[in-house]
Amino acid sequence: MKKEVQLHDRHFELFLDAEAIQAKVKALAEQIRKDYDGKPLVLLCVLSGAFRFAADLARYLNDRTEIAFIKVQSYEGMMSSGLVREQLAATVSLSGKHVLLVEDIVDTGTTIRFLVEKIYQKAPASLKIATLLLKPDALKHPVQTDYVGFEIPNHFVVGYGLDYEEQGRCLNDLYVLKA
Repeated sequence: MKKEVQLHDRHFELFLDAEAIQAKVKALAEQIRKDYDGKPLVLLCVLSGAFRFAADLARYLNDRTEIAFIKVQSYEGMMSSGLVREQLAATVSLSGKHVLLVEDIVDTGTTIRFLVEKIYQKAPASLKIATLLLKPDALKHPVQTDYVGFEIPNHFVVGYGLDYEEQGRCLNDLYVLKA
């Protein structure tokens, strides 16, 4: 694990190590497995940031778990634009299925609110939200997150799927922008 990384023109320092992240993901998966008690489940992964979190969750869930993807974009550089653009629609039918929307980070709540409205139009049997990171101080819209890995301060983070201008997604640890 590196104590510090540089991505483009910015420096980031270690925030959460891979061991802590994996322990939390495994605990979340155990809770999800109990809550769904063998029911078929669709993990709807929000690309690109949540791909690692969704893959690790899937490793710990049952064989009846289906994985699907949706791609949206709301960030430009280090700031949320406030606008959500869908770039790839869900890749499977969600009608009548138990859906777990898997997100990397919930900060303003704009993206989650947009996605929840879209998914409910598809008539799922149920819909819950799992997010690795939640920034309560950044929320502009009330959102119901059912499974939260870590609540963090309103700081910019990279690693474990999260990026800064498309760099840093492959880091195993999470890093925070150095002050």
